[in-house]
Amino acid sequence: MKTPVSWIREYVDLPADVTTEALAAELTDLGLKLEAIEKPGDQITGPLVVGRVLTMEPEPQKNGKTINWCTVDVGDANGTGEPQGIVCGAHNFAPGDLVVVVLPGAVLPGDFAISARKTYGHLSAGMICSARELGLGEDHEGIIVLPEGAGEPGQSAFGVLGLDEEVIEFEINPDRAYALSLRGVAREAALAYDAAYRDPTQREVPPADDQGHPVVVDDPTGCPVFVARTVSGFDPAAPTPDWMARRIQLAGMRPISLAVDVTNYVMLETGRPIHGYDADKLQGAIRVRRAEPGERLTTLDGTDRVLSPEDLVVTDDSGIIGLGGVMGGEATEMSATTTRVLVEAAHWDAVSMFRTGKRHKISSEAGKRNERGVDPTICEAAADRVVELLTTYGGATAEPGVTVVGTPPAAGSIAVDADLPARVTGMDIDTATTVAHLRAVGCEVVEDGGRLTATVPPWRPDLADPFDLVEEVARIVGYRNVPSVLPTPGAGRGLTREQRLRRRVGRTLAGAGCVEVLSFPFVGDAAFDQLGLAADDPRRHTVRLANPLSAEEPSYTTTLLPGLLKAAARNVGRGATGVALFETGTVAFPVDRGPAPIYGVDRRPTAEELAALVDALPLQPLHLAVVLAGERERAGWWGAGREAGWADAIAVVRRLADELGVELTVDAEARTPWHPGRCARLSVGEVVLGHAGELHPKVCKAFGLPARSAAVELDLDALLRTAVDVAPAPEFSTYPVAKEDVALVVDASVRAADVGSALREGAGELLESLRLFDVYTGEQVGEGRKSLAFALRFRAPDRTLTEDETAAARDAAVARAAELTGATQRS
Repeated sequence: MKTPVSWIREYVDLPADVTTEALAAELTDLGLKLEAIEKPGDQITGPLVVGRVLTMEPEPQKNGKTINWCTVDVGDANGTGEPQGIVCGAHNFAPGDLVVVVLPGAVLPGDFAISARKTYGHLSAGMICSARELGLGEDHEGIIVLPEGAGEPGQSAFGVLGLDEEVIEFEINPDRAYALSLRGVAREAALAYDAAYRDPTQREVPPADDQGHPVVVDDPTGCPVFVARTVSGFDPAAPTPDWMARRIQLAGMRPISLAVDVTNYVMLETGRPIHGYDADKLQGAIRVRRAEPGERLTTLDGTDRVLSPEDLVVTDDSGIIGLGGVMGGEATEMSATTTRVLVEAAHWDAVSMFRTGKRHKISSEAGKRNERGVDPTICEAAADRVVELLTTYGGATAEPGVTVVGTPPAAGSIAVDADLPARVTGMDIDTATTVAHLRAVGCEVVEDGGRLTATVPPWRPDLADPFDLVEEVARIVGYRNVPSVLPTPGAGRGLTREQRLRRRVGRTLAGAGCVEVLSFPFVGDAAFDQLGLAADDPRRHTVRLANPLSAEEPSYTTTLLPGLLKAAARNVGRGATGVALFETGTVAFPVDRGPAPIYGVDRRPTAEELAALVDALPLQPLHLAVVLAGERERAGWWGAGREAGWADAIAVVRRLADELGVELTVDAEARTPWHPGRCARLSVGEVVLGHAGELHPKVCKAFGLPARSAAVELDLDALLRTAVDVAPAPEFSTYPVAKEDVALVVDASVRAADVGSALREGAGELLESLRLFDVYTGEQVGEGRKSLAFALRFRAPDRTLTEDETAAARDAAVARAAELTGATQRS
């Protein structure tokens, strides 16, 4: 909302020394957020004066253009008092007219410097200005001709044109619709400075009678009040007064014609949207009703609209002539031939206005006010103000008869404890202060002991409960006066188990060289296509958002890999030779139990209702994903580098499992989007945590990653449930280790992990560690066979092992491996 300061001062006796900046600061403190302060004349420097045209000599040119060689009286502004010679290409003025002249040395908007220069055979010393050249509008067809008496030659034109006007632009919250008017902003200014306030809607209006244009309202809920007044003898060619056009322009709207400008001016002044009809085009009584299915209307913007039964419409005997409170129809539009104007000032249901505007994608200044709620008690005053301006400046005559249908909705009342503002804000606010401030915002307050009953003013439909009143009191007392109090933390035991474990996960992965990222949690079918997921893959069954941020990514992701792979590819594309990234976040799997129930906000849901809400929520497990791409070890003087691969992905998970104190089982398994022969299933006991391995070549290509990039995705919730709160410290023995190596030949289909488990089981308590250090296939072991070489390390905590003890433990391990896997010891 743009508000010229001079217009505010018209309704409020502000102190003369109050600056625009100070006023804006005070109003911001009261809740009207400052957007900008505009000073139109700031872009003009140098002499800009009123001039009187003395002579005007048309001179045709060879190019077919005719210029005027003019002499203009600019008083003493040019330093000599002599007439100024100026070349002008406009033709909408004559000798004797008052014009606006910019003299050499001035600079106009756009950094346009003015100087004396020779043109068309004359030395033109300055310029006679148009509105566009001064930044006052888009009119460039003719120069500005001032009305007689606007000023004397040589007088500064800044004040004459309103260029010295200052405008404050506010961002108005939806609940403060009253501030979308000078009436509302001025009321706040009066509140800020405790100054006298003159309400522009407080005026004597003629009483309603039965002589006005007939109006029938079939839906009084949608249109509680409808006021109609008619003027005749209006001159459609009458110009809009300069002061009115300038104010409308400063308020951010475009002057159009007197009839339209008057309705816009009154809307800006009072906040009440007004609509004007060409009365001669109306046929019979006006009726307000809901639209019938299939009805259509061509609105003022030329759009043919199919109406909904929820739309409020204005009709006459010819059919629908307007969308009530949103936009009028073409059939009754005011035009250059309109001489009778019917003025409509009606109050409309805000919810209906909002839905109609959204349904038809109509955004207008009138709709913006109607859908937020307007004072329903000022319809008669607003209509009378329009009639006054049309008769004063358009030569019209007010016809007898004032139509008023309906009555404004009754004002609501709110009961509140007198000490509630003090309790909520922590400030020392007594009852007298609370009462005074509520009355200052327009409430009628009745005291009854420690209880107050406030009747809400009609222009404040946003005041609905006691805490709204607390906000009103607090903003006047001043939010800056709210004391800063450091809250006392309650007794606790520090971080929760889950928080501690998640921090251990983050530290471990960071120690493994991985960097944490946060990705966009929404996906579309394109991401699943890039991963190569089959059409029936459960991960394609997603929770779809009702109002997604992006039409291409409308669903909550079921896997963290798409976002993480995109982040890795972006880093590789920016020149990173090696990338190691991880992300923890929730994914969502729909439960398909139907939509969640919707309850009211007037009470707390019951236990059964809460259970129904929880039952409708999707499953949202916490996942962990890791991506390794490009260099894992860099090349240098120390040796050759190494690319990341599937073994690195599994090693990261093993390191994490060790830190969390869980025993990880790694099994081969084919699963998209991993390479079918280089993918591992990761488990703890019977619980499958996820998968790790090398990504499929098609997936690497789809995401733009280096070949053989690796990835991990785990159900972190499942992993943390099996983790120990404190990882056991390693045990150390001061006695020497006994080293034994064994090479076992098994069938090629036998997994090395199974052989290792059998060795560990057979070796018993003396086994300290077991490591696979070689795998051999070839003629020496036979076709379809492989040799697995393991390093076994034995140690006792209390003694040095003898050779017999070590040999017995080794033989027991080999025997158990032979029993369970068919292994034979290679000689």
